[in-house]
Amino acid sequence: MKALITGASSGIGLEMAKYLDQLDYQLILVARDKERLEALGNELKHKPKIIVMDLLQESNVKSLYVLTKNEEIDLLVNNAGFGDFGYFNETDLNKELEMIDLNIKTVHILTKMFLREMTKKNKGYILNVASSAAFQPGPLMATYYSTKAYVLRLTEAISYELKKQKSDVHISCLCPGPVDTNFNKVAGVSFAVRPLSADAVAKYALDQMFKKKLVIIPGWKMKWAHFFERFLSDKKLMAITYRIQKKKKKD
Repeated sequence: MKALITGASSGIGLEMAKYLDQLDYQLILVARDKERLEALGNELKHKPKIIVMDLLQESNVKSLYVLTKNEEIDLLVNNAGFGDFGYFNETDLNKELEMIDLNIKTVHILTKMFLREMTKKNKGYILNVASSAAFQPGPLMATYYSTKAYVLRLTEAISYELKKQKSDVHISCLCPGPVDTNFNKVAGVSFAVRPLSADAVAKYALDQMFKKKLVIIPGWKMKWAHFFERFLSDKKLMAITYRIQKKKKKD
């Protein structure tokens, strides 16, 4: 069994690599940070294949597929992504465009290309990492929330298509709340509530994916929050989200 993980040098991606290694998967780990990838590789019992690559570039994303398409990938984890914080008219446009490229275009390209290979063999798993942000508008993190909504809806639509095609390929979307990773440093925020550990989220996500769960929400607090969101208007949700986001702001 073989798995490819993007964004594997830290956080959820790193912990997924450790867990899959325990399950005796051969791993292909992709990220920009060579030192962290090599350090992770030294921790694993099975030597992984390491690919140092910046997936912000569309040409690199397509090159990644070319490099790995003959590897017989059984599981693709689209984990690479980042966020940003601030009023939309004040945040950096170039950073947001890079966010759209990584959070949307990279996920879209890799999902499509590997899905084609998996459907030919009629087996395989794809796990797209989104966020609880996918469920509502996100004032002060407008671009990030929007990118994760795209990932969720894309995954759901593909899942329905696979069902109609009677395919044995399965696709899931992970939608965690706050997780103790490097995300908040990159986004420039601190979490308003206690985050879940990355290792617990990684294990839960993969276990649920193997059970063919479509939308995966770790933690009972986030499950309840998502349940009650259904009874609120978008206007009320935006007001609540704005108040929560304001508490995230780093001094």
